[in-house]
Amino acid sequence: MSFDSLGLSEKVLSAVKAAGYTEPTAIQAGAIPQVLERRDVLGIAQTGTGKTASFTLPMLTLLEKGRARARMPRTLILEPTRELAAQVEENFEKYGVNHKLNVALLIGGVSFADQDRKIDRGADVLIATPGRLLDHVERGKLMLQGVEILVIDEADRMLDMGFIPDIERICKLIPFTRQTLFFSATMPPEIQRLTETFLQNPAKIEVAPRSSTAENVTQYIVAAGSVDFEKRAKLRELLGEAEDLKNAIVFCNRKRDVTTLFRSLERHGFNVGCLHGDMDQRTRMQTLESFRKGTLTLLVASDVAARGLDIPDVSHVFNFDVPIHAEDYVHRIGRTGRAGRSGVSYTLVTGEDSKYLSAIEKLINKSITWLGEPLDFEAAEAERKERRRAGKGTGRTARGGAEKREPGEKPQKSRAGEPRRALDKDEGGAPKRERTRASSARDAKPARDRSEPRRDRSHETDEPVIGLGSHVPAFLLREPRPKGAS
Repeated sequence: MSFDSLGLSEKVLSAVKAAGYTEPTAIQAGAIPQVLERRDVLGIAQTGTGKTASFTLPMLTLLEKGRARARMPRTLILEPTRELAAQVEENFEKYGVNHKLNVALLIGGVSFADQDRKIDRGADVLIATPGRLLDHVERGKLMLQGVEILVIDEADRMLDMGFIPDIERICKLIPFTRQTLFFSATMPPEIQRLTETFLQNPAKIEVAPRSSTAENVTQYIVAAGSVDFEKRAKLRELLGEAEDLKNAIVFCNRKRDVTTLFRSLERHGFNVGCLHGDMDQRTRMQTLESFRKGTLTLLVASDVAARGLDIPDVSHVFNFDVPIHAEDYVHRIGRTGRAGRSGVSYTLVTGEDSKYLSAIEKLINKSITWLGEPLDFEAAEAERKERRRAGKGTGRTARGGAEKREPGEKPQKSRAGEPRRALDKDEGGAPKRERTRASSARDAKPARDRSEPRRDRSHETDEPVIGLGSHVPAFLLREPRPKGAS
């Protein structure tokens, strides 16, 4: 089958050929004709199979007729992250090279004024994250009554990660007669029930078993030590021994661990960058662009990079932490082996990860191959309990103590070059506040001995308090007049 048989316009077909594509993927072949017929679509396919083009190409064909009005976009595409939204904009620029369409991108970290100017010109395609979209609506700068097509990309992530109230609110602002498209790599049953609220008699396009992984990705699990510096050493060993490693994404569960691992790899001479949700938008986009161009070999990231990011030629994926949610494993390893290429994934497993690993293997319906000796989870759990009883900790930052480091490793430095402050676990791991001058002055004073009785202010040994000094004003020395005196 070729793109010519899908019903796309000549302008779109010309752009597709110029991009070097000749045959559609399975999800594209199934979804594009249904979108062109103005039907609602529920598309489920493995990550890396071209879901973005499944709605981008037919939307370009449908938008050739008509014109957008100021502040009233014709189509709306909702994305869970800024990076995904920017990526969809790039797809419209590539495939819409023969069209004169206005595309507006509404994401956080960008000036409202710049975005308002794009909306005022009239947007044929509006690509947005839910939060920033509602900000514009509340400011009276955007009206959604003219939306003809609504696309919810990465639907499971949008619904499963707390976007349900925002999605419901946005849907109420859009005409009921709209066309709605859902696309995702995974669609758990409880999430699929929610889609029934938004879709009307949808055409269901499912080209792969739900939550399955690509066959061209070789998957390994590796036993790692329970102490953090042992895990980091194992990761460096894998990075050194991996065959044909061109570039790789290393995933961590927590943003704090992303920073720690990034600094560790950087100290050991690796060409590495980091990406997580607390970074400003400009830095995030620059880091991604450097990784795409090959300036960076390794990218340490949180799950902000796991969903839908199209970095075509990633050779390896390393899960430094086993993902807590099994669906995230599918998305993480889907960053490699894209567009028919082969890829390799490694997952570092500790004694505490037994239930998470079982959930992943149950979800993908296959057992993952151990690289080296399998981990004895019972023995690892017993060792962990023994560590706790002995008070040795697990290598993470202990309350009131410093993080355990590799032998000979120096304390990490802050950006100002000062030693890193201890983390206060009671405040969610945030650095303790620096002492102010006033608090330092108070600390310098000797503390009162609490064993001594508190001084009684009315005691007879107290010196008299003289508010006016030694001088008494003359009017206070005058005799008072008797009552009735004139």
